[in-house]
Amino acid sequence: MSEPRSKAQHRRRRSRTALAVGVPLALTAAGTFAYGTDLGLLGSSGRQASAAAPAWAADTADGFASVNSLGQNGTYGGRGGKTVTVKTLTDLEKYATAAEPYVIVVAGTITMNPVGKEIKVKSDKTIVGQGTAGHIVGGGFFLGQGVHNVIIRNLTIRDAYQGIWNDKDHDFDAIQMDGAHHVWIDHNDLRHMADGLIDVRKDSTNVTVSWNKLSDNNKTFGIGWTENVKTDITIHHNWIRETEQRNPSTDNAAHAHLYNNFLEDAPGTAITSAYGNYSRGGTKMVLENSLFQGVKNPVIKDSGAAVVQRGNSFSGTSGRNESGGTAFDPKSYYPYTLDKAADLPAVLKAGAGPRASIGTTAASTKAAAATTLTVAQDGSGQYRTVQAAVNAVPANNPARVVIAVKPGTYRELVKVPSNKPHVTIQGTGGSRKDTTIVYNNASGTPKPGGGTYGTGGSATVAVEADDFQARNLTIANDFDEKANQSLDGHQAVALRTAADKVFLDGIIVSGDQDTLLLDTASKDRLGRVYVSNSYVIGNVDFIFGRATAVVDKSVITLKKRWNGTSAGYITAPSTAANRKGILIANSTVNGDVSAGSFHLGRPWHAGGDASLDPQTTVRNTSLSNAIKSTPWTDMSGFSWKDDRFAEYKNSGAGAGGASSDRPHLSDAQAANQEVADWLAGWTPSAS
Repeated sequence: MSEPRSKAQHRRRRSRTALAVGVPLALTAAGTFAYGTDLGLLGSSGRQASAAAPAWAADTADGFASVNSLGQNGTYGGRGGKTVTVKTLTDLEKYATAAEPYVIVVAGTITMNPVGKEIKVKSDKTIVGQGTAGHIVGGGFFLGQGVHNVIIRNLTIRDAYQGIWNDKDHDFDAIQMDGAHHVWIDHNDLRHMADGLIDVRKDSTNVTVSWNKLSDNNKTFGIGWTENVKTDITIHHNWIRETEQRNPSTDNAAHAHLYNNFLEDAPGTAITSAYGNYSRGGTKMVLENSLFQGVKNPVIKDSGAAVVQRGNSFSGTSGRNESGGTAFDPKSYYPYTLDKAADLPAVLKAGAGPRASIGTTAASTKAAAATTLTVAQDGSGQYRTVQAAVNAVPANNPARVVIAVKPGTYRELVKVPSNKPHVTIQGTGGSRKDTTIVYNNASGTPKPGGGTYGTGGSATVAVEADDFQARNLTIANDFDEKANQSLDGHQAVALRTAADKVFLDGIIVSGDQDTLLLDTASKDRLGRVYVSNSYVIGNVDFIFGRATAVVDKSVITLKKRWNGTSAGYITAPSTAANRKGILIANSTVNGDVSAGSFHLGRPWHAGGDASLDPQTTVRNTSLSNAIKSTPWTDMSGFSWKDDRFAEYKNSGAGAGGASSDRPHLSDAQAANQEVADWLAGWTPSAS
């Protein structure tokens, strides 16, 4: 973005009385957790309390359960609470109904008494089976009005069946919700119950149902039964087989996104399907890349409902297969990646249902071993340019592709488009300096086909695909400001990201103004970026954008301007309201510049957008004497004091005490502004 100029001033019309904080539960430290290794620690009551949080307890939901609404930012269950292992109904009910958060590991078969009992789960719970041993027999779980932030994973819930197929007298469900929100049902085996397997009723919303086996039942999955059109639900990667009806039946859902589900009615079995996916009432349904095999009436809709179909496959089906109306764009709410419908039998038979290790879930169950493509300028690799290797990655690739780049200087522009997730670009030299991708575009540089680049378009490397990683290389923009004084602006981006789950590890990002643009795909989309063990070099607004970004255990190097002067700004966040902005933690700020010449940051309200709420927190970081004693400043008529700027326990010559011009977080506020709060359940790992 540009430095302030004479322009119409945009003033905020609100005040802030306290610094905003994030998710209320910080991720506790966790080592590895192997199922079955902790049973020797069980006491006489059949439970283990106060265990360290297992690594998978940091997992959070995707889909609508990940959306920030109703005062709940995503679904992370009992994360931050105690981990307990249970083997009895008494202990399961004790912890599931407790007021405080718990991660509850079910380590054996628990039989409900009486038959049909549904434990009334309270908010902030993760209930998960230990390997494939966690069975709930003869009953299930009930989530009542207002219950929220609940995860049910890796369990087998079965056998409440009372001998009457279309049973009106025994409403025994595996999981029932009445007015709950932010619920994630993942990798379970639900079967042979007296009524429904899953009921999402009475305006329950922000629900994701993923990677489950749903089978051997009359009514699979009912949604709605209310005159209100409120429910937002995502249903993906479920194997629904040998069920008669409600597969699912979706009544008055505001947004129902169904994708990559496999509905199977095998010939010659006792159970015959009546219908598959049903869009009822005022439902808006998007149905993508699902496979219907042998199902009668695979897709039906009411006259007032909508079904938008894309990429579905039908084999041996009969009867109604309907679509029509307008729905919504799921990607405006959250990112997701589609599998091919034809691949679903193999993908789901291998990956749905309880896993021996909860770490073998979701994408990891369907991903094959990573493919490696090699790049070398001298022709010794498969490709001579990095972009050529990116072009060779198939669209919507389901598994990791590593682009291994041999040492050298690659003067080129690289773009990883949004339909090529799971890409790693990795230098193969002994140092991150050995492999460099560099170009010299800037805002105002002429494009080859006419017109000029803008700030974002100037990037040497542009990443628009989720789950991107870069390591052991340098990404630079060497635009010559001194030689291009005629250009209106000198914004020259080295790396731009506009995606979620971007991991930048052990790299150098080098430029002058606007070096590292950490963006999102759109204003309402989440984009998490984790930068670790890296160097970021620049002088003006050189870490900026609206992403939820962490710079951790890294070095931020300040540069002089093109004319030899020392002045600049490290961060310029443009954070959307109710989102996390930029967090600098456990790092070092240094550089050969004059003392007291740099600000830590200023608020960038892109386009004069007063609805934005920029945020930078700098904590546990060593600051050189280059940092001003009043480290925050205004920008384009917006006061930094109306936004979210703070420090916590910084050190070095540039650190200073708390004042009205230098706010510090309290210990309580800092506890909710940690790295894990920014990453919101995502644990970056090299791959």
